[in-house]
Amino acid sequence: MRSLLALDLALGLELERSIRECVNSATPFCVLDQRVSSARTRAELELLGAGEILSPEGRVIRPQGRMVEDDIGLVILTSGSSGTPKAAQLSWSALSASATLTQSFLRGTRTPVWFPCLPANHIGGLAVVLRSIFADATLVWGDVDDLANGVRNGATHIAVVRTQLARHDLSAYERVLLGGARPPSTVDANVVATWGMTETGSGVVYDGIALPGVDVESANGQIIVRSPTLFRSYRHEARPRIIGSDGRDDWFPTGDAGDVANGRVTVRGRLGYVINTGGEKIWPEDLETIIASVPGVEDVAVLGVDDPEWGQRVVALVVGDAASLEPAIRALSSERLGPWAKPKEVRRVKAIPRTSNGKIRRGELTSLL
Repeated sequence: MRSLLALDLALGLELERSIRECVNSATPFCVLDQRVSSARTRAELELLGAGEILSPEGRVIRPQGRMVEDDIGLVILTSGSSGTPKAAQLSWSALSASATLTQSFLRGTRTPVWFPCLPANHIGGLAVVLRSIFADATLVWGDVDDLANGVRNGATHIAVVRTQLARHDLSAYERVLLGGARPPSTVDANVVATWGMTETGSGVVYDGIALPGVDVESANGQIIVRSPTLFRSYRHEARPRIIGSDGRDDWFPTGDAGDVANGRVTVRGRLGYVINTGGEKIWPEDLETIIASVPGVEDVAVLGVDDPEWGQRVVALVVGDAASLEPAIRALSSERLGPWAKPKEVRRVKAIPRTSNGKIRRGELTSLL
């Protein structure tokens, strides 16, 4: 059993060096969010169970920490987009597998050189750093608000979320991995839409195709995964398991709805947020993509609200002039999905609550009504 070390360091070379030291000494670690309040940090430390904290000021013991098993390398919080985050535990071998699989898959005529710009307390950002430690990636450090700077300094690859993709010109990169929220309907040729989660050790499906060594199936409409990159367990509970088509019970039920046909994975959204209106099912992500294409819609979230007649009625929360946009929103929703998809209500909001990696905090949407 080992004590968990919390790295309270900004994204940069010092963090990379500290993680490398943890790997070399087999010290399990976690990375703290540099953007949150001290109260939020204390809450996250409790969830993570860290026994020590390393910051630029030095190393501090945290007596209330909880030990982890010897083969655990990382404890990391899930995004919490659907509620309170959970602390997932990943083994050293899972971390190594994720880094190796990604580097091998993306390697072309030259080895990928990465520009890290995503927060390392999330798996998508941390995975970039780990590719330099467990695999042969080179990292180019720079101003995370100037993403074009990476290319100028020799970077060929970058991992971003949808907000960054919208705000920056990333056309000069050889590959742009896009994670977090669902991608836009159209992207540049160098953009690779990834699917994965904290529990899968970062992205494991690229442009609908599972990485080599990763098995993906659909069981009763739910995406299930078996992968060498899978997490070991949560801090307070065992990893859920499900039986796959091969009869083995080592598959992970992701909670995402979708299909797998002819080797291609299609993800619809979280099972818990499907809207059933008048007997018709609507996936919020599908409708949000359509509504977001209406000129004047700056951001959008869709939810189902209990209704005595329909079971649930569709409500669209829109950043923009909801009153003037409603006719176009309802018309396009009906045209693309069907008349049942037309929002019964289009409501203007100031902002859509999102996680730092772009996912909608769906558990907070009802508070906007």
